Formats: sequence, C-alpha cells, structure tokens
Amino acid sequence: MEIYTLLEELENMIENAKKVPFSNKIFLDRDELFQIIEDIRLKLPEDLKQARWVREERQRILTEAQKEADDIVKEAENRIIAMIDEHEITRKAYEKKQEIIAQANDMSREIDKGTKEYADGILQDLEENVKQIAAKLQETITYVDNKVNETLVTIDNNRKELK
Repeated sequence: MEIYTLLEELENMIENAKKVPFSNKIFLDRDELFQIIEDIRLKLPEDLKQARWVREERQRILTEAQKEADDIVKEAENRIIAMIDEHEITRKAYEKKQEIIAQANDMSREIDKGTKEYADGILQDLEENVKQIAAKLQETITYVDNKVNETLVTIDNNRKELK
C-alpha cells in the first residue's frame, strides 16, 4: 500500500534530517514535508473507494444469491405443476417440492451467510488497515508538529540571544 511507503518516507526524512548543533532539534524541508502529507491525503480516498466497492460487491452477491434461490423455487414449482396428472404423482411431487424448497432455502441461507461473513471479513480487514494508517499518520503528524514547534522555539531563543 502506498500510504505505508509515504509514511516510511516521512520517517526516513525525520531520521535523516540534519541536527541543530548542540541540541536535539532537526532541520526539515517544510515543502517536502507538506508534499508527503498531501500525498497521504490523496491516497486515503483510494482505500475508501475500495471499501465502497466491497460493500457494493457484497450487495451484488446477495442479490445474485437471492435470484438463484428464487429460480430454484420457480423451477421446483414448474416441475410440480407438470406432475399433477395422477394422485400418486401429485403426492410425490408435493413432497419433492417441499424438499426442493427446503434445499433452496438452506442454500440461500448458506450463500447469504457466507457472503455476509466474506464481506464482513474484508470490511474488518479494511477497517483495521484504515485505523492503523490513521493512527500512524496521527502519530507522525504529532511528532512532526512537536519537532516544528521545538525548532521554532529554538529559533526564537537564538534570535533573542542575538539581540
């Protein structure tokens, strides 16, 4: 995922930054830092698009499963109508109809359950990834903000010393 690459680039930039002599402060290229943050912001919507696609795909699969179940039920009903000629055949057809409907309902429930579990798993993974990215981004922004503030304080102190 490119966001992780951008976060690593940000970390490398901080780790490799020149240090202010006689302090624990560092110099960072402000434009480069803002560019990386902007790139991260631009990449986040792609993950959100992926989550939307997963949701839509889940709905498509559920709709398809319901249609398949409906088709199976209609097929069973059509078979029963064709067998109504004799009482014995009618009785057997009714039993078969019930069996097919039960199987179709079972299949529909299993497909629906499996689809929901699959979609939930994908959404859970995506949610965890987005939370990790957000936490890492927040941590990095906080770190950079602290470093920028420390640098500004050092600059201010140095300017005061010069006066």
